[in-house]
Amino acid sequence: MQCSWKAVLLLALASIAIQYTAIRTFTAKSFHACPGLAEAGLAERLCEEGPTLAYNLSRKTHILILATTRSGSSFVGQLFNQHLDVFYLFEPLYHVQNTLIPRFTQGKSPADRRVMLGASRDLLRSLYDCDLYFLENYIKPPPVNHTTDRIFRRGASRVLCSRPVCEPPGAPDLVLEEGDCVRKCGLLNLTVAAEACRERSHVAIKTVRVPEVNDLRALVEDPRLNLKVIQLVRDPRGILASRSETFRDTYRLWRLWYGTGRKPYNLDVTQLTTVCEDFSNSVSTGLMRPPWLKGKYMLVRYEDLARNPMKKTEEIYGFLGIPLDSHVARWIQNNTRGDPTLGKHKYGTVRNSAATAEKWRFRLSYDIVAFAQNACQHVLAQLGYKKAASEEELKNPAISLVEERDFRPFS
Repeated sequence: MQCSWKAVLLLALASIAIQYTAIRTFTAKSFHACPGLAEAGLAERLCEEGPTLAYNLSRKTHILILATTRSGSSFVGQLFNQHLDVFYLFEPLYHVQNTLIPRFTQGKSPADRRVMLGASRDLLRSLYDCDLYFLENYIKPPPVNHTTDRIFRRGASRVLCSRPVCEPPGAPDLVLEEGDCVRKCGLLNLTVAAEACRERSHVAIKTVRVPEVNDLRALVEDPRLNLKVIQLVRDPRGILASRSETFRDTYRLWRLWYGTGRKPYNLDVTQLTTVCEDFSNSVSTGLMRPPWLKGKYMLVRYEDLARNPMKKTEEIYGFLGIPLDSHVARWIQNNTRGDPTLGKHKYGTVRNSAATAEKWRFRLSYDIVAFAQNACQHVLAQLGYKKAASEEELKNPAISLVEERDFRPFS
């Protein structure tokens, strides 16, 4: 009996030692704030006794744009990409999904979701610390000497397409268009890109591969990150119309319904209902204002941003506590009053934003809209989207289907 008691005690002590080592390893990671503090003595004490507190003194804000496909997330991403003191990444989680989940299943099972979310959180944590080498685990083929040409949508990131990360011919302040970036910049050196990241005061990442804000709780509660979540939502009817136009093969049956007026018997309704369920679950969490989201969450409707982009952008930056860059204001002026037919590709951001917001009303038949309204009635009411009662009401642009709502940030 005495031997058994000693064995248990030894196991307990070993467990405590292992946990202590893990915690020390996790928190002893080198943060750039420590060497830069004004008082060397204070810096040494903080870095030794509390690296988390020292890191927070840097006031570095990390931003996550939480969205779904075709909700206006590329547009919102540019509101941060154009800021000269923000390092912006477009959909880095694409690489995680592409590597871990076979193309033909693409994350529909609960097991796939758990695997994807665990890896995604680890990658996000590393990227916010400007550790771009961690991304190499998900790039195929693997980078050679930390250089690659396989970064998904590299051209959507201003920093990755300008000096010193890229050395294109022309003026020193030249900003390349997305297609030109890939063609003229050559291989991306992740070491140089990481250094450019560390030189910026803030890191912003856009993703459509995290379903709900609850999935981010571990990151939001990590005191080293100072992470703030901008959840972008859009009328599900507008998302359905945009996806049907953009992903024509995937949404072929919805297009067939529109063209023939007959609903296909094998229609995949989860292409609509999954969006509504994720929105409802996530927004419910945000609107309940749990303590872990205090000062960390802002809900933004795409329609509000499209109608008054400058005012809404000022609100977003005010919530983040970041000064609004003049480059952002200029970009908004140049990209919200243009002709949407001038966009070069399906992810373009040049458009008449106010006109684009409810264009879906003329791209869907009333039968499809009525079906969508019934399937998503809870989230429509939750987010302040009105139902169209008839074909005439649907097609009448003088009748707004968006209620006035004030979704104030939880502060």
